[in-house]
Amino acid sequence: MAAAFAAAISFALAPAADAKGCIKGAIVGSVAGHMVGHGKLGAAAGCVVGHHEANKADKANAQAPSGRSDPDRSGDAGSERVRSSA
Repeated sequence: MAAAFAAAISFALAPAADAKGCIKGAIVGSVAGHMVGHGKLGAAAGCVVGHHEANKADKANAQAPSGRSDPDRSGDAGSERVRSSA
């Protein structure tokens, strides 16, 4: 009884895990691993790869431009107008 209470307290106080991409990767990895007889190993590897890919996508989205136009840049980068001095 005391062990169950201690386990419940430790789970309640544990920080939330960031499993973004792990579940999807684990599902795909376990199916692929099952085909070759290593379902658990495939699930573990799929979780690692899925988490890595999710982090990579988050970093790419954080570095992407916001879509706002920059007033210092002209919209036409390749064409420059030449003023005639007539």
